[in-house]
Amino acid sequence: MTQTKEPGAELPLQVQEDVTIRFAGDSGDGMQITGNQFTSTSAVVGNDLATFPDFPAEIRAPAGTRPGVSGFQLHFSSKDIHTPGDRPDALVAMNPAALVVNIKDLKPGGIVVVNEGNFGANDLKKAKLETNPIEDGTLEGYRVIVVDINKRVAEALADSPLSSKEVQRCKNFYTLGLMYWLYSRPLEPTMNWLAKKFAKRPELVEANQKALQAGYNAGDIHEMFQGQYQVPACNDLPAGTYRNILGNQAIGLGLVAGAAQSGLDLFLGAYPITPATDILQQLAAYKNHNVMTFQAEDEIAAVCATIGAAFCGKLAVTSSSGPGIALKTEALGLAVSVELPMVIVNVQRAGPSTGMPTKVEQADLYQSIFGRNGEAPIPVVAASSPADAFDCALEACRIALEYMTPVFLLSDNYIANGSEPWKLPRMEELPKIEVKFRTDPEGFQPFLRDEKLRRPWALPGTPGLEHRIGGLEKEDGSGNVCYDPQNHQKMTQYRQDKVLSIRDSIETPGVEGPESGDLLVLGWGGTKGSITSATNTCREAGLSVANMHLRHLWPLPNGLDAIFGRYKAVLIPEINMGQLWRVLRSEYPEHNFLSYPKVQGKPFMASELVERIKSILEK
Repeated sequence: MTQTKEPGAELPLQVQEDVTIRFAGDSGDGMQITGNQFTSTSAVVGNDLATFPDFPAEIRAPAGTRPGVSGFQLHFSSKDIHTPGDRPDALVAMNPAALVVNIKDLKPGGIVVVNEGNFGANDLKKAKLETNPIEDGTLEGYRVIVVDINKRVAEALADSPLSSKEVQRCKNFYTLGLMYWLYSRPLEPTMNWLAKKFAKRPELVEANQKALQAGYNAGDIHEMFQGQYQVPACNDLPAGTYRNILGNQAIGLGLVAGAAQSGLDLFLGAYPITPATDILQQLAAYKNHNVMTFQAEDEIAAVCATIGAAFCGKLAVTSSSGPGIALKTEALGLAVSVELPMVIVNVQRAGPSTGMPTKVEQADLYQSIFGRNGEAPIPVVAASSPADAFDCALEACRIALEYMTPVFLLSDNYIANGSEPWKLPRMEELPKIEVKFRTDPEGFQPFLRDEKLRRPWALPGTPGLEHRIGGLEKEDGSGNVCYDPQNHQKMTQYRQDKVLSIRDSIETPGVEGPESGDLLVLGWGGTKGSITSATNTCREAGLSVANMHLRHLWPLPNGLDAIFGRYKAVLIPEINMGQLWRVLRSEYPEHNFLSYPKVQGKPFMASELVERIKSILEK
């Protein structure tokens, strides 16, 4: 960190490489909006960034209580970063519950901004506190900034026509303005957003803009801080046009791109479920891109409609989360049996059953690979970050259409609601996906296979290609219902061999770090950022550690056996109880796989992984 002083400024300007901030308050305090606006503004400034929203499962938990705390963590940097940060440098706590739930994560010496206006006796009682943490020593060791934001907002908006209740709803923008001043962020992007957001209610535009400006001015006028901080723009990212993107947004755009690159219309059949609903909502806005969305009455209707769309020649997609995927299971077996292309998006969340709907877990790997009755293989692709979700959606479309098979696309709550800069691709540079519909009736049989074991895709209504499909076992070639035991063996083998042959079309993942050594850290899904940060730290400390990440989880890529053999051990951190670990032990039993499970509804911190790696290598 360097420290300078701008001409005419009374407080020093401290230049930092990166900063992690966490906004925390009640669900009604607008912390997600505050965090998103800080994120968008940091993107405009040119920082690399990563975010981690964290909110309660209840639609409206009791105000001021610990279960009702909503948080948003943002890591922004002048360098390339991989995670939303382990421990925040600054915590904004809007009430006692938010403070006590989050203070343990703050770095020693970190900044705590506390809204004193919400620390009355009743507020402490709601948070189940017997003493005031501002006064009882809880905040010793931190740089504490106590502000009565309620009072300051009321003063700033004394002339507003809004009611007292509406005025207090502006306090998140006062807070945002204060943090904009502290970290040298411009006000213009949020001012413009407010003008657009509340265009039909100019009194709300004026009030929130005034609150934002008042908070910004307060940082300078009241001299609450020791100085300002500045995080310069990041120059490590490749040149191009970037936008800030959420994981669910990236999946939606990737699916639209898949339809465009294949020349097909896109159909999404879905039922709303946290945290996958945003995909349905986003695609519903893309009707002008030949997208049709169907919000079904339940998950079963959604997936069955999707199968019908695939039968009719659409790029067919269904999206859900773990509980919804469970309901779709029988129909997914039908999709395997009739061998139609479709993409099944599973935005994973903590379970089992309804579990913790707004918390992260990647425990649906077994469900995706094995979770159907009978031998019903489905390829599985997993996104590793919000930006990577676009590429993975496109890849899932490719596999589905190229091999005439359903494909699982796995995301998770951490990826779905997290964000990062995404370089906009040029459509002409994206791979084309070739689709061939059967039109020639000569020699047609619905289950006659080509060199890739694909059956023909014949659209209903094509003259001379009338055929029927269903869940009963089909005769090889003709597709007629058949109970012959040898035919069932053959058809089961065909379906398995077709899926396993997909590995010949995917690249062996690369290894970062030494090509051989003491330890390989292997991940999948949303653990990539933490693993990359941790292994970089370990290599800088001179440890013999490499890392590799899997996008394709079934079938597994070629070449893994040789890679695993070059390391004494392979550590697999997962936000589950060791599902990939068990799969790899069954596929490659001769190697030393070590499981590192975590199921706390939270992603791995890089520091956790560093400690685990060091403990293994010290033995």
